[in-house]
Amino acid sequence: MNKRNIKINVEYLTRVEGHGNIVVDVQEGKLNMCNLEIVESPRLFEAMLRGRSVFEAQHITSRICGICSCGHTLASIQAAEDALGFTPSEQTIKLRKLLLHYEILDSHLLHIYLLVAPDLLGVKSFVPLIDTHNKVVRRALRMKKTCNDVCDILVGRHVHPISAIVGGFTKLPKVKDLDDMLNMLEGMRPDMDASVDLFKAVKIPEFERDSEYIGLVSDDSEYPLLMGDLGSTDGVRMQKKDYRKMTNEFVVPHSTAKHTKLSRDSFAVGALARYNLNYDKLHPKAKAASEAIGLKPKCINPYMNTAAQLVECVHCLEDAIQIITDLKTRGVNYDEEILVGVNEKNAIPVKAGKGVGAVEVPRGILYHEYEIDEEGRMVHANCVIPTNQNTNNIEHDMRKLIPEVLGKSDEEITLALEMLVRAYDPCISCSAHFLNIKFVNR
Repeated sequence: MNKRNIKINVEYLTRVEGHGNIVVDVQEGKLNMCNLEIVESPRLFEAMLRGRSVFEAQHITSRICGICSCGHTLASIQAAEDALGFTPSEQTIKLRKLLLHYEILDSHLLHIYLLVAPDLLGVKSFVPLIDTHNKVVRRALRMKKTCNDVCDILVGRHVHPISAIVGGFTKLPKVKDLDDMLNMLEGMRPDMDASVDLFKAVKIPEFERDSEYIGLVSDDSEYPLLMGDLGSTDGVRMQKKDYRKMTNEFVVPHSTAKHTKLSRDSFAVGALARYNLNYDKLHPKAKAASEAIGLKPKCINPYMNTAAQLVECVHCLEDAIQIITDLKTRGVNYDEEILVGVNEKNAIPVKAGKGVGAVEVPRGILYHEYEIDEEGRMVHANCVIPTNQNTNNIEHDMRKLIPEVLGKSDEEITLALEMLVRAYDPCISCSAHFLNIKFVNR
């Protein structure tokens, strides 16, 4: 047994949603403390919604996250329509799936290339890659631009989408829009293939901790991202309206973020969870990519979440191409276009009710729950984001990891912790330097 003494204090880490600390205390090889402390302030979005029209909710909640703004929009719309008892058309659902594919592609590529690739390629940040791996940088920026461009065409902009609203879309894509999006996405294929080749050549840290994985599940053949029941790898399955029984949020003294658990002490959501639950439903090209990079279900290495994200990128790209191809073949029904102020609310009778939205956003399953009165105004709202659901599991991973790396140097332990937390892709938008770890009394 390694008898080392280690004290690690991360003063705070800065991310889009707030701040967090990492505190580790090892005395004579015994782990006395290992906490992931989230110290961010309340966001207050749920309070902001009270008294507002349910038809405004998606525009307000899209501001919760600059990375997952489309995901929050879709979860909000789903909760609102559930509360109103409204069933969207097949075309609307198809376009929403397309929008979700765009967001997952955009976010996953950001994480893979800007946050994780520097670690895997042996540099401190994305910037040195401009000199050492210029083609990789150009590929990343090219793919990111494509994601932004196709999202702009579909919903007006990627951050805080405009045209996706309760009931459908205020602007439907024209034939030229479909052609432009299709050409852009097909043009991404060589870069996606190169991304898979890149991952074949890098080494992912070896670490395992068996966990419960939670995500959307369904009985059909589609990889469920927008709709489905709630399921876990431990055999739990329930409807989305019972999401509180799935998350079981509880408070811990060292964090302002609630923790969650189900069948075990913690659970994980996100790309790896979805992969473990729904591997058989992936696009054939995504399965081929999975095999090429050495990812197989059930994978219990949290570092491989990034690999699962890459597999999902292949799936989302190919499925998005198929959706657009189908829309071109069938044609778009422009009678469904919602004219704001003319047929926006008249098409949906307003009544009191409760509704839940459950959508797979890049970092895992996102819940919105709304209660509205007879005038369609918000009485209550609850949002449970993926990062909060993962916090407890990250902490348990760290507690298992630290004893396994005590024989390494301070720098290696620091990097192992940074990469572990970063692998979960917590909601930070623009910083590859995630943790500032300081060893105390060393």
